[in-house]
Amino acid sequence: MSQKHGEIDLIEELRSELIGYCYRMMGSIFEAEDAVQDTMLRVWQNWDQIRQHSSRKAWMYRIATNVCLDRLRNAKRRALPMDLSEPAAIIMEPRDSMPRSSWVWPAPDTVGDPVNIVISRETIRLSFIAIMQILPPRQRAVLILLDVFRWSANEVADAMGMTAAAVNSALQRARATIAQSNLQSDVLQGGDVQADQQLLARYMEAFEQYDIDALIALFHENGSLSMPPFTMWVRGSSNLSSFYNTTRSHCLGSRLLPIRANGNSPAFAQYVPTGRDGLLTPWSIHILEIKQGKIAHIHYFIDSDLFVRFGLPTSLDANQDFFPYTDDFTVAGSSILMNHNRIKTRGGTIL
Repeated sequence: MSQKHGEIDLIEELRSELIGYCYRMMGSIFEAEDAVQDTMLRVWQNWDQIRQHSSRKAWMYRIATNVCLDRLRNAKRRALPMDLSEPAAIIMEPRDSMPRSSWVWPAPDTVGDPVNIVISRETIRLSFIAIMQILPPRQRAVLILLDVFRWSANEVADAMGMTAAAVNSALQRARATIAQSNLQSDVLQGGDVQADQQLLARYMEAFEQYDIDALIALFHENGSLSMPPFTMWVRGSSNLSSFYNTTRSHCLGSRLLPIRANGNSPAFAQYVPTGRDGLLTPWSIHILEIKQGKIAHIHYFIDSDLFVRFGLPTSLDANQDFFPYTDDFTVAGSSILMNHNRIKTRGGTIL
């Protein structure tokens, strides 16, 4: 029995880092979690074969890689809106959208990496995930395992059923493709490691009060925003102001819950009024890209299913004073602690 428990522990210990791996491969937390679930099923089905292998971890990564490659065989490239078109020339309510499978989606900050390796947070930022999607899937896997997870060429070859020479060749081609790429989202790389808490508090206050002038003041002059699944994106102070005015009716009365996403990036969960007894329901996940103390870009991901993936409440009561303004809040995974009128959310429940 103890051996069986040990085997279960080994498998479960790898679940979180496999999600991190599959997320980088697939660009979607929805697809990554489904891929890891499929991986775990195949692992159990083939455990007698795996347990005899010298590296069970390599075997599990081989299965996860094959699952991802199978799922990506006929998939189109995922992207961020700014990598598919120029910014909007005429500001209006966004109308044109693309299916969920078209977009890179955010991941909660609990998505794991190998515990014995210090991995740059840049490798799970949205701009990095977007550039991974331009690579053929097998090259993508090689680059992630070698350059992100720091595996050796022999370890990658073992996990992917390739020779070390083929692995190194794939890596060179992947690096060359990235070097020649010209994605607009590249400008978002290298943002502030630590976000200014005063800036985040001012953003939260300005958005909840829907003070457009205060919001625009937080952006760089050439700042921008996007809102998957809509293809439209907006750049420049005057256009941002026009956009916020145009979409005012959708956001008035919103409340924001501070969270973290994609390598500790500052983020907020937006809840909007339903018009029924003060009930607030999920609308959008805001992820802020900050450079030199100001907002360079905001990703507004409009998909209520993300709230479940982030372990967030499925509804909130607007009459409860659970969002007091403070410039000193901390976020840990899906547990949110605030200074005043302290409220905790765990597992989607307001306590």
